[in-house]
Parts: sequence; structure tokens; C-alpha cells
Amino acid sequence: MSEKKDRWEVYADNDNKWRWHRVARNGKVVGAATEGYANKADCINNMRRNGYSPQMGYSELER
Repeated sequence: MSEKKDRWEVYADNDNKWRWHRVARNGKVVGAATEGYANKADCINNMRRNGYSPQMGYSELER
């Protein structure tokens, strides 16, 4: 039986700035970027400072 983990999602906001949020197994957002980033690399670096590691993977959401 595999344990379902939190889901990390990266997306462009209405101002075309990159943001992320972390969604728990129950579907609730349990973490999010407090600001938008001009490039995705800076956004992902902020995710790392908040507990993300590349082994976790992330989804890029489309609007």
C-alpha cells in the first residue's frame, strides 16, 4: 500500500507571476507562496525553503 503524500503545485497568477501551493491529502492548501515570482526558478527555490525537495515532484497548473 503506497502512502499518498502532499501535492506541490506551481502556477502563474493573474499578473503572470509564478506562485506555488502545497495541498494536503485531505485536499486543503497547507502552504503557499506569499508573493509572485518573475521566473519559475525563483518560485521553486522558495518552495525548497518551505520544505519541497526535487524527489517530491510538482505539478504545473494551467489557467
